[in-house]
Amino acid sequence: MVLHGNELRDKVLEKYSAKVYRNRKQHVLSIDPEASNEITANVRTIPGIITQRGCCYAGCKGVVLGPMSDNAIIVHGPIGCSFYTWGTRRHKQVETDRHGEHADCYVEYCFSTDMQEPNIVFGGEKKLKKAIEECMAIYKPKMLSICSTCPVGLIGDDIHAIAKWAREEYPGLMCIAFSCEGYKGVTQSAGHHIASNQIIRFIVGTGDHKPQKKFSVNILGEYNIGGDGWEIERILNRCGIEVVSAMTGTSCYRDMKNAHLADLNLVQCHRSINYVADMMKDKYGMDWIKVNFIGVNATKKSIRAIGAYFNDPELSARIEEVIADEENTIADEMEYYKSKLKGKTAAIYVGGSRSHHYQLLLQDLGMSTVLAGYEFAHRDDYEGRRVIPDIKVDADSKNIENLKIEADENLYNPDRITPEHRAELEANEDIDLNDYQGMYPDMEEGSIIADDLNHFETEEFLKALKPDVFFSGIKDKFVVQKAGMLSRQIHSYDYQGPYTCFQGAARFGHDLVMGLYVPAWSFIKAPWKNQATLVGKLGGEV
Repeated sequence: MVLHGNELRDKVLEKYSAKVYRNRKQHVLSIDPEASNEITANVRTIPGIITQRGCCYAGCKGVVLGPMSDNAIIVHGPIGCSFYTWGTRRHKQVETDRHGEHADCYVEYCFSTDMQEPNIVFGGEKKLKKAIEECMAIYKPKMLSICSTCPVGLIGDDIHAIAKWAREEYPGLMCIAFSCEGYKGVTQSAGHHIASNQIIRFIVGTGDHKPQKKFSVNILGEYNIGGDGWEIERILNRCGIEVVSAMTGTSCYRDMKNAHLADLNLVQCHRSINYVADMMKDKYGMDWIKVNFIGVNATKKSIRAIGAYFNDPELSARIEEVIADEENTIADEMEYYKSKLKGKTAAIYVGGSRSHHYQLLLQDLGMSTVLAGYEFAHRDDYEGRRVIPDIKVDADSKNIENLKIEADENLYNPDRITPEHRAELEANEDIDLNDYQGMYPDMEEGSIIADDLNHFETEEFLKALKPDVFFSGIKDKFVVQKAGMLSRQIHSYDYQGPYTCFQGAARFGHDLVMGLYVPAWSFIKAPWKNQATLVGKLGGEV
């Protein structure tokens, strides 16, 4: 008998103990339009379960801070933590010049204090100071970040005092400390929050270079994986829209200082950067809209929403010209890929907003999603921001600081658009003004939602649902490939991309067709399936 929806969920989870079953049942559900579909998220993983989550440090240093080109990041901790976040995200960066100011690129470097046992016992502050002195002597960065890992938090090194010392010792240097020890919070989401707090506290609002074009935006939550951010900027530039800063994929300290001078914030990854969007709204009166540049129709909707916000006929006309030209360029390719992919199914499990975004690109190609989930989402990423007032914050999340933001006396400007136009935008269902509807509305009835999907559940759901492809993160793709199923890694794309906007959609279709029609993984058989690999005797035999 083929099971579906919550019946399938119950069948998969029944192998757990009663306590674990009750816990996981709150994290896994089937979309039911007649039910509340309330899900449990952003809580501690049950000890012993093989989760795919990362730590607070990974979210802060690896995700948010790592892509900044001119930010020399010193990891205060053991060398393994530095290596873990060194280049694994494939956020592409280069040196740039803007406003007559050069921004170096330190992304290819790995800076660490390489703490050893004596440093743990006697403290590592002297070693951290020495590392800063060496970095300043060799590279002379304009921004230097200190990211602490678990041992530093446990022994109590005062990295914030060291950062203050560095700012005084080296005039013109912006040195910021991030207390992002891995044990804080329950996922890398805590690190996103910590990084966002310091970005608002120390960086945004300190520059004075005004945008050069009539319409300007910041792109928040775009990390230029495989060049995604460059493709988005290309499209926006064609439309006549200036990108002041991209947090943090194609950006740098030089540009992020001026983010408050843009007209509008565009939020791509809601989970990792919504904190910055909300705080800039409170401090500078800057609106934000939820966008998605993954997929042809999603990209069209996003840039049209930008045009609607600015309410300029010439801009809207230019946007339509760009859409027509870009669509015409890829029309034949997309039609071919759709003919090869129509009717196929997919499962998606990654972090950020990608599990939502890629469903829309799959729809462009005629595919449907049977299972989707997030590694580190909160309830609002699934159900929409309307549930935020009802979310209960547990003890694990209370140790992450929530900044109390007040309106800037000189820079706060809530009147960027008229009250009448604001009312029109808020009534427009195609525009998410200062809001996000979550992943649910774009999922079909009966689809499985799984928060913090673990190793066991991944195998069981894939056996039952039999999707044609599993879109995964870095760690969980291997078990899927060994099971003979195609797995495309959309956390950092391995060696592919960019996949954003129009040309990215065609490139994604090409790569997916190539994978499905060259089914190499299906020919792999585990050696123990052909012959016994364990030899032994039953107890008591002579």
